[in-house]
Amino acid sequence: MTLRSMLSLILSLCVSQTAFTPAAFAQSPANGVTLFGKVQDAQTKAALPFLTLQLQTEKDSAFVGGRLTNEQGAFTFTGLKKGTYVLVVRSIGYRPIRQRVLIGELSAFLDLGAILMVKEALVLGDVKVTANADAVAGTMDKKTFTVSDNISQSGGSVLQAMSTLPGVTVAQDGKVQVRGSDKVVVLIDGKQTALTGFGSQNGLDNLPASALERIEIINNPSAKFDANASAGIINLIFKKQEQEGFNGKIGVMGGAGALWVKKENLPTIRPQYRGTPKFNPSVAVNYRKGATNSFLQADWLYSPTLNKNEFSTRTYDDGTVIVQQIKRNRRTDYATLNGGVDHAFDERNTFSISGLFNREKILDNGDNPYFSGTLQNRYRLWQFLEDEVKYTAFGSAVFTHKFQEPGHSLMFTSNYSFHREDEKYFFTNTVPTFVGTDAFKLLSDEHVVDFNADYTKPLKQGRVEAGFKGRYRSIPVNMQFFAGQNSPLDTGAGGWATYRETIPALYGTYVFESQRVELEGGVRFEQVQVDYDVNPDHNTYQSDGYRYFQPFPNVRAAYKFDDANKLSLFFNRRVDRPNEVDIRIFPKYDEPELIKVGNPALQPQYSTSSELGYKTSWSKGSVYASAYHRIVDGTITRIATQAPGSVLLYNVFQNGGRSRSTGTEVVWQQTISPRFSLSANANAFRRSIDAFTVVNQYPVPVSYAAARQTLTSGNGKLNAVIKLPHDWQTQISQVYLAPDLLPQGRIGSRYSLDLGMKKSVQQGRGEIVVNATDLLNTMQAERTIRGTNFRLVSTDYLETQVVRVGYNWKF
Repeated sequence: MTLRSMLSLILSLCVSQTAFTPAAFAQSPANGVTLFGKVQDAQTKAALPFLTLQLQTEKDSAFVGGRLTNEQGAFTFTGLKKGTYVLVVRSIGYRPIRQRVLIGELSAFLDLGAILMVKEALVLGDVKVTANADAVAGTMDKKTFTVSDNISQSGGSVLQAMSTLPGVTVAQDGKVQVRGSDKVVVLIDGKQTALTGFGSQNGLDNLPASALERIEIINNPSAKFDANASAGIINLIFKKQEQEGFNGKIGVMGGAGALWVKKENLPTIRPQYRGTPKFNPSVAVNYRKGATNSFLQADWLYSPTLNKNEFSTRTYDDGTVIVQQIKRNRRTDYATLNGGVDHAFDERNTFSISGLFNREKILDNGDNPYFSGTLQNRYRLWQFLEDEVKYTAFGSAVFTHKFQEPGHSLMFTSNYSFHREDEKYFFTNTVPTFVGTDAFKLLSDEHVVDFNADYTKPLKQGRVEAGFKGRYRSIPVNMQFFAGQNSPLDTGAGGWATYRETIPALYGTYVFESQRVELEGGVRFEQVQVDYDVNPDHNTYQSDGYRYFQPFPNVRAAYKFDDANKLSLFFNRRVDRPNEVDIRIFPKYDEPELIKVGNPALQPQYSTSSELGYKTSWSKGSVYASAYHRIVDGTITRIATQAPGSVLLYNVFQNGGRSRSTGTEVVWQQTISPRFSLSANANAFRRSIDAFTVVNQYPVPVSYAAARQTLTSGNGKLNAVIKLPHDWQTQISQVYLAPDLLPQGRIGSRYSLDLGMKKSVQQGRGEIVVNATDLLNTMQAERTIRGTNFRLVSTDYLETQVVRVGYNWKF
């Protein structure tokens, strides 16, 4: 195999596109392949205009399409499906040409280059060839889900919509995990924004799913993507219409959660939220005229929620036992406005500008009672009001130049993202001898500037891609403490800190596809400089940062036994950089006896992953099975240690030892009958964390040594879609999450059952939706943490059961 072919191992192995309904994996590219080239005289290299071309199937010589070359000898065929064809070129005075053409699924554009015709008068004989028939097949590095197909989660947040996706779980802290890891980057329309976080995930629990068209899960990203996020990438595709004229969609969902109490409060605190109302109106409009397309989308989510309701018992080696509850009644108002304009100056040059604005208002009323030994001995009641407003603004400008050959393009993208976090906490600390009041205020402004250049060149059997990305990110943060009587707040840990990040990166990718073999290879070079400047008066931490220049290769290879069976191999190396909140130096007091704080000395973790996947398809279904292995060095995790002479625990981010995950995943889809279809997903993995020793510096140095841990975990999901009489459609979703490993303990199993129904009305323009999440009210988990001198067991009975009803109308 040539070096050129070997290079092709990196970008797109088999994108397995699935929907919530068991429609077979969608074919990629969805709109078919464009084939183009030029016809020239073999001797003079002069263009041969107005020649007759025919494209036939190789199997039976069936006519697919005919063309004439233009004045430059160029031709184009569009909308071609996967298969093997024969291109026939004829001209009087030239020897006819029959060129075999393979149309695969990795590239949307294929360049046949120059087709040279030799002068010779010959008669063309009959053509009789064989080929593979077209079939529905997909690549396997990505899965795509249409949000509107997820009936049981309609009207909820993006986080809730993800809970039923294959390979995705939602952890107790609300983090999305892919194959057991929360090191996931969330993109919006392929771009990182402050709305969902840079180098992390953020805001998914409030972002309404109604704003999205589909969700993509990319397990094995190519070099074109940032090297961050070892577990993969989740790409949220916002709704955008492009029909001619004026059109759009209006929808409204309403409902209620916390319909009954899972567990009664401990004594002497305020009631839990009950019957929490939900309201989610949305509107999307689009106007297209000629070369200009304009779109605007608005969503609002009003969602009071019992955000946390955790009951815990701490047992210390000296015999001390503390019983506590952490209850948060949260009110959230989440508004998003997204719009833009696309304009084509001519056939080769287009310009797009878009903007997104978001405002999130959070009011938390919290009660944390603490009892020593028995519930008759309350020694503290910690109550707080969190008043927080978050603003996000994101703007993007994209200029695309298309060269004469279809698919040959150069794209320039410039993005700016701003995020403000304005947070105020007011505390009341009630103890037997006094009542104290305290407060703090945190203000954080995040500025991010990106510039990208991406080049794509189609080839006869693949494509090449190359590009550059530059980023500058700055986050100045200021924390002010306002201490009251006998304040427990550490006022010496306040002040200012500034996070600065500079990242230039280069990437290159080569993709090759033949009738049996798919190869892709690429590498991304990133140079990262992070500086974290800390207030010199801080009582524990000082300025820190890190730098690296690293290559991040990815390789992909596949062998196609036939159109319905494919074997794929992936390899990639990635990095997880600490986010600003991971190294933030300010203690967080919403749990005053389990205090969370960052670590400026935190370093990136590096991962190496490999995966072997096999997919087989038949007329009414498919199965995808894979085996994967991931090694992580410098695993980023939180470590809880006990303050000397105190019952207080401090939860600090640290780099632990090497960790490994070895597992297998199966995704099955089957149409049982015209009215009944099933899809199922099972993921099982063996996780291990090597022994390690760290020192928590805050508030005083405390060492922690962990022994090696191993555990087999996994999850299973089942979705059934039933078509009922009178155009009703029902979806039943079940999720089971097995016990999983934490660096200092374990989290227990979880289970939920969701139900949804929808009916099309008004000749398809209207839709009625009714659903219930966690119908049996069972989604809660027990967590066990073991420290050097303590053991903490907790169960969070937060709100998970919600019933909704809604209506959508297209115009």
